[in-house]
Amino acid sequence: MHITLVTLFPEWFDSPLETALLGRARASGLVDFQLLNPRDRATDRHQTVDDRPYGGGPGMVMLLDPLVKTLRELGPEHAGRVLMLSASGKPLTQKLARELACEERITLICGRYEGIDARLSGFVPVEQVSVGEAVLNGGEAAAMLLIEAATRLIPGFMGKEASGDDESFSDGLLEYPHYTRPECFEDVSVPEILSSGDHGRIKNWRRQQSLLTTLRTRPEMLQEAPLTPEDMEFLREVDSGAHEALAAGAGRLGQNLHCALVHFPVFLGDRKTGATSLTNLDVHDIARCSRTYGVGSFTVVTPLKDQQAILETLVRHWTTGPGSVSNPDRAEALRLVSLTASVQEAVASVEARTGQRPVLLGTSARDNGSMTPGLVRDLLMERPVLLLFGTGHGLAPEILDACDGVLRPLRWMDTYNHLPVRGAVAITLDRVLGDCF
Repeated sequence: MHITLVTLFPEWFDSPLETALLGRARASGLVDFQLLNPRDRATDRHQTVDDRPYGGGPGMVMLLDPLVKTLRELGPEHAGRVLMLSASGKPLTQKLARELACEERITLICGRYEGIDARLSGFVPVEQVSVGEAVLNGGEAAAMLLIEAATRLIPGFMGKEASGDDESFSDGLLEYPHYTRPECFEDVSVPEILSSGDHGRIKNWRRQQSLLTTLRTRPEMLQEAPLTPEDMEFLREVDSGAHEALAAGAGRLGQNLHCALVHFPVFLGDRKTGATSLTNLDVHDIARCSRTYGVGSFTVVTPLKDQQAILETLVRHWTTGPGSVSNPDRAEALRLVSLTASVQEAVASVEARTGQRPVLLGTSARDNGSMTPGLVRDLLMERPVLLLFGTGHGLAPEILDACDGVLRPLRWMDTYNHLPVRGAVAITLDRVLGDCF
């Protein structure tokens, strides 16, 4: 593989490109590098490569002329695939690293200052790549990350070819822990199974440790990881036991989340506020969703006495009446249901249950709220959250104004955003809690 580095600081690479496996691969001819400095193509006596940004603002922007000249000198055939290291690029993943490892030639453009004049892509086909959600002083460090990720996957680069397959991200999971001599260090021993000589058990243990490591630190990866039925059963057993791989000290995050279905005050069809009637389907389906996602409680809010009586009859039928015998699963879900006459009472109920005043969050298909599922998860790590869902045409303004925050609408980029409330609850719970929280 031939790699061209376009950088204002070629000396930055002197040591990294000569060190360890990369240095040996370079010495053997497996990979070679060419370093080009755009400053050498600058035409003024100061060799200027940057200027102030149009529109004002801090910092400087890299000029087009020296960069374009540098890349045109290379030519498309010699440049190969051209990538620019940029915080706003697509993420560097193991999949992308494998793609790049198959390329004969790649060119990496290392930005500096506030970045590169955005018109560059109009002159040269450039892919932007980011190595993480952090801003660096320049693209050189990011380029080295990309180089190491890609070159180590070239056949012959590592002593044992399987080393590139049996590691983090290669199969959608994080890697299992490794150990070496001494067997016991300061009274801490290597897991006994690794000394058993039973390669089948060792392989199974490593797979399980990989699953646990992923669950603890990057649970979102499990959504897309290729899991076997045995993997899923193992994770279910872990989750139903001590929850050791989940949020420290809080048990399931869902236990800190409480839902309320508000029937008053809500918008009505004529845009006035008032009360709506509860429906059998809403109560059943939201209770089942709440139980599925491990929610702490589900409260129905209505001040209407006849509606309260209907709810009490419904819940009693399924939790202590004939329904509890005919459908125990439904009974388990309906036991989560409680009743309050107002949102204020619902807040007090959660506070009495948890010992903390909950963060009150509203939902709306109209209001462009600022809360996201990730922010809700962050809150759940620290304290209870009461999430309000409105019936009719949504929560009344006085309820939304009283909230500590409002979630962004589920379909905020579309003009049609009219989900049934039980559908909105299901989607919201999945986005906040997923199957891995």
